[in-house]
Amino acid sequence: MNALVEFFRPHLMPLIYALIVVAVLPLIAGYIVLLERKIMADMQARLGPMRVGPHGLLQPIADAVKLLIKEDIIPEKADRWIFWLAPLLSVTAGMLALAAFSFGPGFQIADLNIGLLFILGISSMGIFGIVLGGWASNSHYSLLGALRSSAQLVSYETAAGMAVVAGLLLAGTLSTRRIVEIQAEQGTWFFLLAPIAFFTYLVASIAETNRAPFDLPEAESELVAGYMTEYSGFRWALYFLAEYTNMVVVASVATTLFLGGWLRPFPNVAWLSFFDYIPPLLMLLLAGYSFYRTPRQPTKVQQAFLVAVGLLCLLLGVVLFLPMLPLTFGGIEAPSLKPAIHGGFWFLFKVFVYMYVFMWLRFTVPRYRFDQLMKLGWHFLIPVSIVNVMGIGIALVLHREAGWSLGAALVLTTLLTLAAAAYLAVVGGRQESAVVGGVNG
Repeated sequence: MNALVEFFRPHLMPLIYALIVVAVLPLIAGYIVLLERKIMADMQARLGPMRVGPHGLLQPIADAVKLLIKEDIIPEKADRWIFWLAPLLSVTAGMLALAAFSFGPGFQIADLNIGLLFILGISSMGIFGIVLGGWASNSHYSLLGALRSSAQLVSYETAAGMAVVAGLLLAGTLSTRRIVEIQAEQGTWFFLLAPIAFFTYLVASIAETNRAPFDLPEAESELVAGYMTEYSGFRWALYFLAEYTNMVVVASVATTLFLGGWLRPFPNVAWLSFFDYIPPLLMLLLAGYSFYRTPRQPTKVQQAFLVAVGLLCLLLGVVLFLPMLPLTFGGIEAPSLKPAIHGGFWFLFKVFVYMYVFMWLRFTVPRYRFDQLMKLGWHFLIPVSIVNVMGIGIALVLHREAGWSLGAALVLTTLLTLAAAAYLAVVGGRQESAVVGGVNG
């Protein structure tokens, strides 16, 4: 029996993990949309969705049902096969890229030694779905949105790639699991060692996912809805799912490479071990708030649903707390599940914080013009990212060959990179002023 279990384990567990990702991710994406609408409403002094369920908690379910039963319209002169295939390409590329991520010490579909390269290659194929969808729609608006998206991806993929290279120089490996382990061994997250690379990747990832203020492929003031103009119903929902899946992918790359992956804050500092109690306490607080709000709901159905939410949070709190207790069976201490369970919590927590920054910027910064978008990418981010990679390389040489402290060498090269960035910003500002002055004159 044990031999049979050992034979099926390498194949069965990745299959179970893959089914969990495919089954749960669309539901998570729906509630990310709800969270985004609530954040937008809060910033605009509104309540947001409140009708469906207590505080609108069932709104994603209602939206999914509406999209499933909505009429599916295909333009008369569209290329029907490509029109049907395009959104599938985008959502498949996004979901497939999640296979190489290590969401915790015990949750990974495929532990590849070229994991990060696989993720970048597969996720970059999502643009084919956008380009083909815009072309197959036989619409000028859709085609222009697709062309904008391809130009935007090419521009910012270069900067994002150079930022990833900066992190890989510090890690020395492409394995997502090993990248996190190296940060644990060094006792620091890479965004502290390479802050410019992290900032570059943050800006480039917003542009890659077509999020505001870089949502030029979907600019409704110019292109109606861009490459999705002719899509409706479930096919439109697939593009929407692809967008939020790509947000999860880029946030997971940033979490793995720069934010310590599944590691809690300051994992090597003993007196900060109280961070281990934050996951169960957070779930218990959410459960208490749900029970507190239950009597205030206007209907019995909403009260029952909020009680169910509270019980779920309570169960999660127990699940997060039990691994912190030493368990013994027959005098033998059982292996601890704390790294796996708490690691998954911290990984997802960092991913959602990263995505919150996306939402915050969307509701704060006005949309760029397309020429400003291209100029930011080609005239600023790409040169700065190249200088940053060279600086990190020099710092590593000074550390390994000249005996410098790695921290001191990185501080010096970071300051030099910031000086180069300041120079590019000043030169770009002068050029913009000259162009504006010439037009006004």
